[in-house]
Amino acid sequence: MKKIWLMLAISGLLMANTFAQVPPKKHPKTSGKDWMPLFESDLSNAIYPEGIWRFEKEELTATEDQAIWSEKDYDNFILDLEFKTAEGTNSGVVVYATDLENWIPNSVEIQIADDYHEQWANAPATWQCGAIFGRLAPQKSAVKKPGEWNRYTITCQDKNIWVMLNGEMVAAMDMSQWTDAKQNPDGSEIPSWLNKPLATLPTHGHIGLQGKHAGAPVWFRNIKIKEIQ
Repeated sequence: MKKIWLMLAISGLLMANTFAQVPPKKHPKTSGKDWMPLFESDLSNAIYPEGIWRFEKEELTATEDQAIWSEKDYDNFILDLEFKTAEGTNSGVVVYATDLENWIPNSVEIQIADDYHEQWANAPATWQCGAIFGRLAPQKSAVKKPGEWNRYTITCQDKNIWVMLNGEMVAAMDMSQWTDAKQNPDGSEIPSWLNKPLATLPTHGHIGLQGKHAGAPVWFRNIKIKEIQ
């Protein structure tokens, strides 16, 4: 009997760790019952400044540099969405945000940028599209030109974060390796405003989208989420 229980326990541990060890290989089908809109069409489940964010023809956009947040606090999840940049867009998808008044050092941002624009093409690699901003550069450039729709699948499971952009796995992070507030594990410099080591941040929080940052708009659609174990 003890052997049976031991085998079951080991099997359970392997099953629990399978997802963390094997990142997703393709964008998911989001039509299943487990997938829910992150934001309702009337934004009734969102936290945002009135008059700035709105849905137009099922596309979510903002008129100012103000973020919109999920009302719900999420733990482990897969977030799937499409985004479209304009010339010079600099935006982001924010996860694990625990302080909405001071979210920049208290969250993790997956960068959205128009890498075809000179400003972002010449920026540090950790500032380019697909990066975990300021922390981890994308493995390759996969963003499309302004005006074309892109797709993100962002998987957050405890301290593991995977970023898939247009079918390419561009970033994979174990937050526990980011133990320094000033320097990334590869020796690159962390921007001074990101002054908390990722290893110390909670692995739950609100999910947000950055608005019309630096004067360039961004559009989102088909924003869906699936909670996982």
